[in-house]
Amino acid sequence: MPARRVHADLVVLGVEVALVAAAVAVGLLLNARGVGLHADAAPLYATWRPHLGWGTPAALLVAAGVLGWGVRWARTAGWGRLLVAAYLAAVAWTMSLALVDGWSAGFTRRLTPQAEYLHEVPRVTDITTMLAGFSARILDFQPEAWSTHTAGHPPGALLVFVGLDRIGLGGPTAAALACVLVGATATVSVPVTLRALGAEEAARRVLPFLVLLPGAIWVGVSADGIFTGVVAAGLALLAVRGLAAAAVGGLFLGFALYLSYGFVLVGVLALAVVALRPRDRWPALLAALAGAGTVVATFTLAGFWWLDGYHLVVERYHQGWAADRPYGYWVWANLVALLLCAGPVLGPALRRTVLASACSARTLATRWRGPDRAAGVTRLDALRGAGPTVLMPLAAVLAVGAADLSGLSKAEVERIWLPFVVWLLVAAAHLPPPAQRFWLAGQAVTALAVSHLLWTVS
Repeated sequence: MPARRVHADLVVLGVEVALVAAAVAVGLLLNARGVGLHADAAPLYATWRPHLGWGTPAALLVAAGVLGWGVRWARTAGWGRLLVAAYLAAVAWTMSLALVDGWSAGFTRRLTPQAEYLHEVPRVTDITTMLAGFSARILDFQPEAWSTHTAGHPPGALLVFVGLDRIGLGGPTAAALACVLVGATATVSVPVTLRALGAEEAARRVLPFLVLLPGAIWVGVSADGIFTGVVAAGLALLAVRGLAAAAVGGLFLGFALYLSYGFVLVGVLALAVVALRPRDRWPALLAALAGAGTVVATFTLAGFWWLDGYHLVVERYHQGWAADRPYGYWVWANLVALLLCAGPVLGPALRRTVLASACSARTLATRWRGPDRAAGVTRLDALRGAGPTVLMPLAAVLAVGAADLSGLSKAEVERIWLPFVVWLLVAAAHLPPPAQRFWLAGQAVTALAVSHLLWTVS
């Protein structure tokens, strides 16, 4: 059985390679024909430009360290020291990949184009006025219209960079560093969540995959790195013991709704976390809702109504490149971009997760029909029996699937879906330990290939 499963993993890897090749080939063909993909290196939002950089040796060194002794240390190290080391390694990996493009082009100037948030920071002289009039400036082709990224998100995203500027951390270097430092916290938040939900061993197995995340290319540097850190921290706080932590987690997740309209789909992950909590599930849910409601009320009272913003953003979305980008290509090419962000481990890991889910379903169905039903085992208890290494990745699959089918995410999902990618990688806990280094090497090779063959754009 193990040999057959390993063979099946390699078959899935072959399918992944074929899908990447098909997406690249079709993208090249469509671009040659002048179809408006608006992505020169489709399915990624990038251009073809093979190059080396100062970050190349550093990235190789980090990858070698994680592959050489990081895997073993993840199994045996003390929990606190392990999390600190993992965070520092994730920061080093992210910075190394960014510096492949150079200090200026790869790091300090990433957030300076006209489409980015920093373009709008000097124009925000009063936060209250900005919030009250935010929706009126979403649509394009009007005086004082917001730049692309600012218009495409709720005002919380702009507020992050305005806040950094107000506390003396203005400018592109501080903003870029914030994206990296906050984004790397997902490497801590995801394992903390798994441990709080009773899966410490799985957390240790997953952690090296979070460190060598190919998606770190887009954590450094894009605002989606900050978004990833905020969402992961909110879910971690929702998972740990205590109603106060759940309330703060609700604040984080509520604020996430004002970072991206798509984060309404994070609710699927939040419900999975609540269902998996060992105790106080309903009080924790109410505490989280109270925290999120506080954020919603604050923005609403300040003059920004989320639903108005959402409807205007959909209209703005179709004023731009989205009107040209063909749904028939991106609805499947998006998934290839997701694969390049999550790494080749994604397919085999999800395959094993689905198998584990089916096995759990059969076991729980037997229990439900047997004496455990008479003993008061509820459907929620049965759901929890599948465990976080099954429910969290499947919840992320559901969220990504909904985003993809909506047609409101055509291209650039390698960064947009980062907050879901880190939860998809929880599925790596199902891989057999002897194969872990093989798949980690695949992760590192994918990241190095993308960062050295392409010039990625935030």
